[in-house]
Amino acid sequence: MHPVTILASTGVGCWIVRNATTKGSLRTRLRKSMFRNRAAHCSSTSTLVSVRENYTELCTKLKEISALEGVEGLLNWDQQVMMPPGAAGCRAQQSATMAGVVHEKSCAPELGRLLALLSLAATEGEGELSLHQKAVIRDASRNYTKTTALTKELAQRQAELTSTGFGAWVKAREENDFYQFAPVLQQWIDLTKEKCALIDPSRPVYDVCLDEFERGMTSRRLDEIFKQVKEGLVPLLREIEASKEGPDNSWLSGTFDLEAQAALCRTIACEIGFDTDRGRLDVSVHPFTGGSHPSDVRMTTRFKEGDLTEGLTGAIHETGHALYEQGRNLEYDGLPVNAHLSMGIHESQSLLWERMVALHPAFSEYLLPQLKSTFPQLPSSASAHDLYSALNVVRKPSLIRVESDEVTYPMHIILRYEIERGLLDGSIPVADLPEVWRAKMKSYLGCSPATDAQGVLQDIHWSAGAFGYFPTYSLGAMYAVQLFNEASNQLLGLEADIAAGNFKSLKIWLNDNVHSVGSLYPSGDLLMEKVTDSPLNPDHFVKYLREKYTPLYKL
Repeated sequence: MHPVTILASTGVGCWIVRNATTKGSLRTRLRKSMFRNRAAHCSSTSTLVSVRENYTELCTKLKEISALEGVEGLLNWDQQVMMPPGAAGCRAQQSATMAGVVHEKSCAPELGRLLALLSLAATEGEGELSLHQKAVIRDASRNYTKTTALTKELAQRQAELTSTGFGAWVKAREENDFYQFAPVLQQWIDLTKEKCALIDPSRPVYDVCLDEFERGMTSRRLDEIFKQVKEGLVPLLREIEASKEGPDNSWLSGTFDLEAQAALCRTIACEIGFDTDRGRLDVSVHPFTGGSHPSDVRMTTRFKEGDLTEGLTGAIHETGHALYEQGRNLEYDGLPVNAHLSMGIHESQSLLWERMVALHPAFSEYLLPQLKSTFPQLPSSASAHDLYSALNVVRKPSLIRVESDEVTYPMHIILRYEIERGLLDGSIPVADLPEVWRAKMKSYLGCSPATDAQGVLQDIHWSAGAFGYFPTYSLGAMYAVQLFNEASNQLLGLEADIAAGNFKSLKIWLNDNVHSVGSLYPSGDLLMEKVTDSPLNPDHFVKYLREKYTPLYKL
């Protein structure tokens, strides 16, 4: 047996040897080894190139879908803000047509093939995919699974019902007659059950709806959260109702010019950070934020001559939504990872500005001089503390959700949550809805609406079939408390900045930690853990309310 001397390596898996006796046989074996290693190397390179090509093609298709959805957003904004009433039928047809086009592209077999290949590559660690790329594949696959469960015909029916439903709701609200809207609501219930059975027949209908707006959330988990909130909130409400002390907001009563209100709100929105080069502010029946792209964000609010605070807080609320949209990361423009994480997180951004900032004592120091300048009829002796107290009055009675305060608001949400679950599981017939609404209002908030417009018709959501949306409002309030607490810990001097009208540091903090992150993390709990070192914890919310309103009402 002759020794083999290994002299060097070529770096491609082929060793150079020198031994005359074994030269031939070794050369053959080494040549085969070299070819195998080169083949493996080429295969690895080919896989990398293939994954990159597939990902690029996927992104092209996803961006096209996103652009079309932007057009849908503009159609919806126009219908609620600018469109003449006589165009309702035409708009319904236009919306249905667009929905059909989007649906076809969203469930195209080629899109599914790319997602299958890329999902496998992401699972097996092939292609050197980044965290953001993996998130794009994850979210696109999730959307594809849901979309392909629905037929084009159902998607078109849904779009058409959204358009006709809005018109029916507006008319019923104007004429104060729920039963004009009842047939459309029943159609939405039937269509929703049909849709959820196609998406996931193994789960309760309401859980499928809820997951559409708040990923991973279930009615069982929501019951646990709301139980915890009610246990802390109901005793607080009773103490406040029994208290003979409390803030005085009577000095904010009067008649306030609508144009002056709109101009003031526009100024505040811009000073908070809203970019009017990439957005606009209008008036609509129901405040909302929409648009087509982070560079085209359109928010609306409404004003009342006899209520100065509704338009103000509503505009700040919608500004929070708009900042989230304008703050999205354009490096991933048109891709799912750049979308908002959930409606609860989206709502946290509006409520953080509306409640944690605008209802903070420091904000009253910033706001009071502007109010006095815009509305000279306000008492000159009013202090910033007077304004802070007046803005934080607990409403008695609290009839309208969007006009309610932060203490009674969660009960409005719990009421709607219980009703829409009952509508979908059949325990509450549509015909009984006005009476059920009045009974729950009396039980939870101690008041009952005199009209349908003040009661069951006050919200737009069910006219669009948005079952499962309402809970995200209170989830958003809880997220907002945790986020603001963390921002306060990290941003030294934040309170002084707010008092001085300097909101830049907070806006940048939210841009970095929430807005630009998009849906990189697959749930609100994971985002909270990343930013605040804790998943959503309702105790923070209850503690915030207790500590704030105890001195205000001298409990």
